[in-house]
Amino acid sequence: MTLAALGWNERWQKHFDSLGIDGVVAARVIGEHRTHFEIVTADATLTAVMTGRLRNAQKQRSDLPGVGDFVAVRPAEGDGPAVIEAVLPRTSALIRKAAGERRPQLLAANVDVVFIVMGLDGDFNLARLQRYLDLVHSSGADAVIVANKVDLASDLDAQLAALAVTAVAAPFHALSARHGDVVGTLARYFDGNRTIGIIGSSGAGKSTITNKLLGRDAQATQAVRDADSRGRHTTTHRQLFVRDRGGAIMDTPGMRELEVWASEDSIAPDFADVEALALDCRFRDCRHGSEPACAVRAAVDAGMLDAGRRAAFIAHATAERQKNRY
Repeated sequence: MTLAALGWNERWQKHFDSLGIDGVVAARVIGEHRTHFEIVTADATLTAVMTGRLRNAQKQRSDLPGVGDFVAVRPAEGDGPAVIEAVLPRTSALIRKAAGERRPQLLAANVDVVFIVMGLDGDFNLARLQRYLDLVHSSGADAVIVANKVDLASDLDAQLAALAVTAVAAPFHALSARHGDVVGTLARYFDGNRTIGIIGSSGAGKSTITNKLLGRDAQATQAVRDADSRGRHTTTHRQLFVRDRGGAIMDTPGMRELEVWASEDSIAPDFADVEALALDCRFRDCRHGSEPACAVRAAVDAGMLDAGRRAAFIAHATAERQKNRY
């Protein structure tokens, strides 16, 4: 495992040099635990802790080091751990509202592409998929939808048609992680030693896809419940793995609750899918309520667009009109 394989390049080197901190080396965080981090330097895989100065300087916990971060590390003295002195500026950050708390939680840093994995069995949920798309859109990374378990789909053609509408701004692939050619379908996204993140609900197949892309059983897997296709939390923490063929992949625990963290500088919600539908409305100024020949309302009636998604789009558009009025 090397820094180059983890995406280190001249741009990151310039950021590191600009810190001007003596006695530190570059590293990337590949694992996060309660008491320590696992990091990779140019020479070794080490255990590290965070300096108290860094912790006290940050306004939010999501600004502290997390899996995927490139950091400046002071080597260990004696038998002690290395010490993280600074976090390099991120190119992307997947941040959600922490479950049951009023604070942001960093899921992954410096991810180039995020695979949103959703099962075509009982896990199929377009409203939840849209929340994942909004999360990735606000992070600065690119989204790719992976529709898993084609062999278990209840109505594959209808599900893929609905996905095509929801995923209008993101590519999507339908496959079987257990029986299909996962590497042949998804390996292209690792070109240039890019880092891929994988998110989705428990039981969607994230760990199985991770193992296929790594070519080894790095993550444990379990069967889902027959009654509702829900999975168990097999993956318990975020971990960054390097592929032998180049690039890195980060698996994350399944999320049963997802709310995008909204800060003052958050990117506006992505309604590209609804806006694409609205182009087919009869009236250019359609409000997507009771107007005749409304393509957005027709998509809801046909089950191709979630009603809550339409309501959120109308609320957003109304707020924007009121904002522009003054």
